[in-house]
Amino acid sequence: MARERILVIDDEDLIRETVAMALTEEGYEVVTAESGQRALDLIFPPTEEKLNALVIDLAIVDLMLPGVNGLDLCRLMRHHNLDMPILILSAKAAEMDRVVGLEVGADDYLPKPFGMRELIARCRALLRRHQWRRAQPNAEILTYKDIVLHSSEFRVVVKGQEVNLSPKEFRLLELFLQSPNRVWSREELIQSIWGADFIGDRKTVDVHIRWLREKIEPDPANPQYVTTLRGFGYRFG
Repeated sequence: MARERILVIDDEDLIRETVAMALTEEGYEVVTAESGQRALDLIFPPTEEKLNALVIDLAIVDLMLPGVNGLDLCRLMRHHNLDMPILILSAKAAEMDRVVGLEVGADDYLPKPFGMRELIARCRALLRRHQWRRAQPNAEILTYKDIVLHSSEFRVVVKGQEVNLSPKEFRLLELFLQSPNRVWSREELIQSIWGADFIGDRKTVDVHIRWLREKIEPDPANPQYVTTLRGFGYRFG
C-alpha cells in the first residue's frame, strides 16, 4: 500500500527540514518546497511534464513565502479543484489571519511556534477525514430548485451557470441537498464535514457558510437557500 505523500512548503530551512524529518519518521512520504513557485512547479508542471505531476495527499503551507505567498497558493490550489487537505502554518496568530486562511480554502490553521506532536496529530486527523469522505458513496445528481450538484463530477450548476466551489464548500452543499429543511448545528456540521476529531477553530463553519452563500445565493446578504437560525445553527431550504 502506497504511503501517503505530504508536501511541506516553508522558506525557513530549519522548520521545513524538521517537519519533513518528523513526518518521515511517522511513515509518510514527504516532499518539500522552499517557495510558493517551487510548490506550483511540483503540483502543476509544464505541459510537456504533466505525467510527472505529483499526487499530494496533504499540503502544509507557510503563509510568509517569497514570491507566490501562502494565501495565493491556497487560492490557486482550490481554483483548480485540488481535492487535498491544506494545513496552514503561520507566525500570524490573530483571529482575522485565521479567518482569511480558512476563507481561501485551508482546512486547518496552526500558528507558529507549534509543537511537533500537535502538528502530526492534525495531519493524521486531516488525512483520516479525507480518506473517510472519499470512501462514502454519493448520489449521482442532487437538485433543489435552481441548484444542481453532480457528485461524481464534482460540479455544481446554479441557474444554468457552473460555479466553482472548494472541496469543503462542495461537501457542505452536498450535505444540505441530501437533507433539505433540516437544521444543522455547527457541531453537527463539524462532525459531518470535518470529522469528530477536528482540532481547529469552530468558526471555520461560519467562514465556509459565508463563502458558500457568496457563490450560490442571488443576494448573499439576504440568503434564500442557507439561512441562519440564531441559537440553533443553519438550515438549507
